[in-house]
Amino acid sequence: MIYLTKANEITIAINKLALSKILWLDTETADWKTPYPKISLIQAANDITDITGDNTYILDVLNKPELVMYFINQIMVNSKIEKVFHNASYDLKFLGKERAKNITCTWQLAKKLRYKSNIITQLPNLKLKTLAEELCYFTNVDKSEQASDWRQRPLTKTQLEYAKMDAVYLAQIHRRLLEISEQNSIKLERKFANYSHYCSFSVTKVRVAFECPRLFYLGQRWGGNITFLPGNNSSRIGTQFHQLADNFAFVAKQDDRFSLLLKPEVEELKVDAIAQQMQQLFYELSFFPHLQAIVKTNPSKANTLYQLWEALKRLIYYWAKLLVEKRRYCNYTDVISKTLITLKPTVKHSFQLADGTQQLVQGRFDSIVYDFANHRLRVVEYKTYLAVDKSAQLAQVALYSYMLKEKLGVPINSAVYSVLPNWEELIFTGDELEKTVHQLIPQKLQQMRQWIAWEAPQPNPPPPTTQPELLCNICPQKTKCQSYFEPNSESKNIVSQSIETPQPTTQKRVIVASREDTQPNSQKQETEVDAIAHQLVETLQSFKLGVDYLGSVVGSAFIRVKLKPHLGVKFSSIVNTSQDLKVHLGIANIPLIATQPGYISVDLPRPDRQIASFAEYITPASLPPNAPVKIALGINLAGKLVEADLADPNTCHFLVGGTTGSGKSEFLRSLLLSLIMRHSADNLKIVLVDPKRVTFPEFANIPWLYSPIVKESDRAIALMEQLVKEMSDRYQRFEAAGCADISTYNQKASQVLPRIVCIFDEYADFMAEKDSRTALEQSIKRLGAMARAAGIHLIIATQRPEAKVVTPIIRSNLPGRVALRTASEADSAIILGGKQTDAANLLGKGDLLYLSGASMYRLQSLLATSINIE
Repeated sequence: MIYLTKANEITIAINKLALSKILWLDTETADWKTPYPKISLIQAANDITDITGDNTYILDVLNKPELVMYFINQIMVNSKIEKVFHNASYDLKFLGKERAKNITCTWQLAKKLRYKSNIITQLPNLKLKTLAEELCYFTNVDKSEQASDWRQRPLTKTQLEYAKMDAVYLAQIHRRLLEISEQNSIKLERKFANYSHYCSFSVTKVRVAFECPRLFYLGQRWGGNITFLPGNNSSRIGTQFHQLADNFAFVAKQDDRFSLLLKPEVEELKVDAIAQQMQQLFYELSFFPHLQAIVKTNPSKANTLYQLWEALKRLIYYWAKLLVEKRRYCNYTDVISKTLITLKPTVKHSFQLADGTQQLVQGRFDSIVYDFANHRLRVVEYKTYLAVDKSAQLAQVALYSYMLKEKLGVPINSAVYSVLPNWEELIFTGDELEKTVHQLIPQKLQQMRQWIAWEAPQPNPPPPTTQPELLCNICPQKTKCQSYFEPNSESKNIVSQSIETPQPTTQKRVIVASREDTQPNSQKQETEVDAIAHQLVETLQSFKLGVDYLGSVVGSAFIRVKLKPHLGVKFSSIVNTSQDLKVHLGIANIPLIATQPGYISVDLPRPDRQIASFAEYITPASLPPNAPVKIALGINLAGKLVEADLADPNTCHFLVGGTTGSGKSEFLRSLLLSLIMRHSADNLKIVLVDPKRVTFPEFANIPWLYSPIVKESDRAIALMEQLVKEMSDRYQRFEAAGCADISTYNQKASQVLPRIVCIFDEYADFMAEKDSRTALEQSIKRLGAMARAAGIHLIIATQRPEAKVVTPIIRSNLPGRVALRTASEADSAIILGGKQTDAANLLGKGDLLYLSGASMYRLQSLLATSINIE
């Protein structure tokens, strides 16, 4: 804000404001409870894009009648300047009365629209603060200072913040009321025009149309939930998270303790410490009272609230990091208000389509932050679940950014922050977003019009999703979709034959999830899969376990059969038949049986097992120094590559276990190749420990090596101690540079500090002697606990994951877990934790279980049949 108290400064400001075409004005009055109120402040905004109030003029005119008169003569009587007030009749008492020309009153505008717009009809009143919250989606609008003493001097920081934001609210309310008025005109036209031509689409529905045209159609025609929510997630957790995130931004701006954390010089600020203190402050001030109130009335929500707090901690850490970065650009008292912007305006845009018509799209995004380094606003979307379709998420944020750019006339970047189950940040530049919009959106909007015009039983209904194996089982309208679109359908991917069972069965789907060059989606294969599934269902029926066959998905090594137990059939009863199924189905391994959202999965070995070739999934690249360092773990059931980011606290270090023939050595080799094929030797160093001397022979002379390959126990102990020393040295460098981690350091330093990945094969061979065991344990403990931020990562592998080898100290400091086939169920439980014994029944040759947080994924490791380092 521009707060002016001197007469000459106020005069100059009035002359500048007199050049504006439109001004949004407000006043504050002293002695307003008495018969003789006096004007205290004049607030003026002339920039519609200013949503923080940084450019709001606050003219202190208390007991300065000559300046008030000058303002009237230069601005109020000038008919060329539109003056917008909320309650004009009150403000004009002090600013020219009937002499004032070209006045707009937003209260009168809202009153006229009250009986024409449902949005305004539902409002409790037409006060400025109410309209700001309900129409423009400002959160935590301050109403407390309205009745404060505007005669006192000096004015408090809170009073000035209140005064400047009134002008911001007014400008955005004025714009929003004009938009609503325009929309009412469009609604009148709709009475005489084709519906599909004039209806608007929300940005959310455009995203859904990318994910599944049929779900979009159902939502557009009949409403209902249209959000895919994996696992046990609930749409309510997203709503609560957004409310709490907004509340943090408000509390951080109001409570000086937050800004005081940023008072030291930039070089002295430590992100980890500031984040922890901000988390503690917010927990005490807001989250804990919220927690107490909710749990008191509904104790069952405790688990959801725990999820919310974990998500909030991740977001607050990111915001702390962002605020520290922005601190160099502004004073500590302003950095929070200038970075975390509370405005959430509705955006809209009419897109030109190929048929010459236009399509209106509108929506409201989650948040805005200001990117000081690039001098741009950044539209932010929060996700409280792991998004299945990334392209749909990109389309969503691209739309928001493009429409906000058109609205404000300034370049906009965008980001998606996934806060659950793990933190993930996707940043998109304005150019990337605009390219996405121009290439994809008009065509998609044209398709959406065609889809909603469809009526059953016409041909060519909206097509099904291209990702049925990922989306159909988490679809909120799955049952309605099946009954509406395909009551008796047959297609290449949907087989409608029924399996004869004592009880009626539902439709079944056979989906071939892997790549066409290795597993052609042929009718022959569908028939074979059906035969296997039919035999499984019949076998369970013979044990008086009734199930419905929901479909099968074919992976590279196994077939996943989806079954829905009949009422009264327990999951444990089906699990108890695993040995019998091995006999009756004639398979070499016990089938893996697990619960999934809405069904039970039974994994059966595939007769014609396929490999996952490394060359098909990893291509050479030259990534920049600060690019994420990810390791390739394998392909999932959908044939997609799964990677783990070593910068993530949940996957920064790995424990890998697998017996002879499990494919452990091939897994480690492909993991290593995935690193060196994408990161230069300047940015990445590799430490290899290979006591059997057969796992890494081709890598002996690569330039990425931190030191020669270690093969003896005494050298391994010395090497681990060397890594501990390297870690300590790096933290000393970070402290001297005022950085908290390697990423921040590399952004500032002239010379990049490389990440170090230590791959330690056959760890058990070094645990035979007590002295070496103790020394190794202590080094791994220190590195596991502290090395992530220093850019040092451990991958410890063993074929004998016994309790005396993989001790609790080791396990507790290696959060990432990969289990290939183990020799026993006890070994599986040691690698994966708890009672996870399924690794003992894996198929070997790269078939693995990857534990990420609380979720378990079955993957097929990549196989590099030939290695050419050149």
